[in-house]
Amino acid sequence: MSQQSKPMFDASTIPGDLCPIAATLNPMLPGDWRSMRPVVDRDKCVKCAVCWLYCPVQCVVEKAAWFDFDLRTCKGCGICMHECPHGAISMIEEVA
Repeated sequence: MSQQSKPMFDASTIPGDLCPIAATLNPMLPGDWRSMRPVVDRDKCVKCAVCWLYCPVQCVVEKAAWFDFDLRTCKGCGICMHECPHGAISMIEEVA
């Protein structure tokens, strides 16, 4: 039995503008389109770091006595608020 070879892939058939967005870096950050933002109640925060563990974009920043958020990268998902065992985080509407 002879093995049949498949024709080689022809890259010239792919249009040059197939995915132009992936070729250039987009300057937009998640904080640019967020609709809700987290606010920490500093009296309730005991620095347990649960918000830091669950944050999908790692925007939680450690301060001296509490955790805060880097709002440039925070996408406003609210996971930190839902996971905080002390209720120290609330989500408020983002104002333009």
